[in-house]
Amino acid sequence: MRVRERIARAAERSGRTAEDITLIAVSKTFDPHTVQQAVDAGARALGENRIQEALSKVGQINGGPRWHLIGHLQSNKARQALETFDVIHTIDSVQLAERLDRIAGELNRRPNVLIQVDLAHEPTKSGADEQELPGIIETLDAAGHLNFRGLMTLPPFFETPEQTRPFFRRLRELIEGLNRNRESDRQLTELSMGMSHDFEVAIEEGATMVRVGTAIFGSREVND
Repeated sequence: MRVRERIARAAERSGRTAEDITLIAVSKTFDPHTVQQAVDAGARALGENRIQEALSKVGQINGGPRWHLIGHLQSNKARQALETFDVIHTIDSVQLAERLDRIAGELNRRPNVLIQVDLAHEPTKSGADEQELPGIIETLDAAGHLNFRGLMTLPPFFETPEQTRPFFRRLRELIEGLNRNRESDRQLTELSMGMSHDFEVAIEEGATMVRVGTAIFGSREVND
């Protein structure tokens, strides 16, 4: 797969290997048959933006991929999200973190979670401001049913991928700063950043998860 080759080269430039990077195949808007082909070809992680769309696919996809929620999560959809996804990338408030922890306990689930950080302050995108991070982190560290693993961001779209580098670098700086004050067994290890047009830059800046759709599945008929 050409995407995996590009990941490997970018990882090498950052002093890592392709095995250090989780490729999340973003399957939103694609039908189950197409998604199954990707899983059969080796996709082990699938990313969806909307819970209802994911629900229509999860039961139809064989091969046991891990499902990642990479879209905004409304508090009233927390239970469905926990029933459906293995990893939630988009925690953006103390209230959402508390609700997820409570419901995860009721469901006997323990998903991995990340905080979505809003670095660009675009009105159409979600995420927590940097000054909100301490409260959310404190809540997740105290959570009994969530595994807090790291940070996620969604930078603005630029025609030139290099222009995204400052956003990716800032997220890496944030996690490095947090880890300096965390115990060795509570280090944050995941940086979810980079999409089809800029994932190589993201990997060079430390991404451990890249969310790639178009470069795997082709262009979408529906823009989302």
